[in-house]
Amino acid sequence: MKDSLLILSGGMDSTTLLYEYQNDIALAVSFDYGSNHNADEIPFAEYHCKKLGIKHTTVRLDFFKQYFRSSLLEGADAIPEGTYADENMKSTVVPFRNGIMLAVAAGMAETAGLKHVMMANHSGDHAIYPDCRPQFADAMSRAIEAGTYEGITLLTPYTNISKADIARKGKQLGVDYSKTWSCYKGGKVHCGRCATCIERKEALRLAGIEDTTVYENIGHQTTDNGHRTTVN
Repeated sequence: MKDSLLILSGGMDSTTLLYEYQNDIALAVSFDYGSNHNADEIPFAEYHCKKLGIKHTTVRLDFFKQYFRSSLLEGADAIPEGTYADENMKSTVVPFRNGIMLAVAAGMAETAGLKHVMMANHSGDHAIYPDCRPQFADAMSRAIEAGTYEGITLLTPYTNISKADIARKGKQLGVDYSKTWSCYKGGKVHCGRCATCIERKEALRLAGIEDTTVYENIGHQTTDNGHRTTVN
C-alpha cells in the first residue's frame, strides 16, 4: 500500500529517493519558493513522476522572497562559488526552509490519509544546513507525529549517507541523472562552479556514472573512466 508523501525537488537526491521508494509513494510534492533554480528543477520532478505513474503537485510559497534573506533567492550573481567547506556557502541557507516545507507536507499527508513524509537530506548537507541534520530530522519527526491525529512520521533514509552513496543507489536503480538539476545559479545549463555543481560532479565520478551534464563555459564533460569528451 502506498502510504507516503515525498518532498521532491527534481534534484539528484530526492529523485533517487523517488525511484527507490516508488512502491510506497502516493504523492510527490515540489515547493516553488522563488529560488534561482526552481524553474529548472520542478519540470524534472514532474517528468519522473509521470514516468513512474506517481501523482505530483507543486505548492507555491511566494512569501519566501518577501520575508527571507538568502543568496538562493537573490539571483545567479549572488551565489558564491567554491565548495561546501567554504564559509561563504552559508549565504545559501534559506532560514528554516525544510521546517516550513515539512509542516506543509505533514498537513497534506494527513489530509490525504498518508502515514509518512519523506525527505532526501544527506550527510553532505550537515555542515552548512541546520535543517538537514539528524537532530533536526528527529525533532521534526517527533513534532509531526505529536501534531497529527494519525501520528504521521518523517522518514529520512539518506540522512547518514553521502551524495556519492545516493548516486550509487541511483546507478543500480537506473536513474537518468541527466534529467535532474543541481545548480544553484539556475539558467539554461549548470554553471559547474557553485558548490552544488561541484558536489554533483564528484558524486557522479565516485559512483562511476558518466557525467553528461552540460556545464557553462566548459568545453568538456568527464566520463566514468576519467576521460574527457567534447561538448558540441
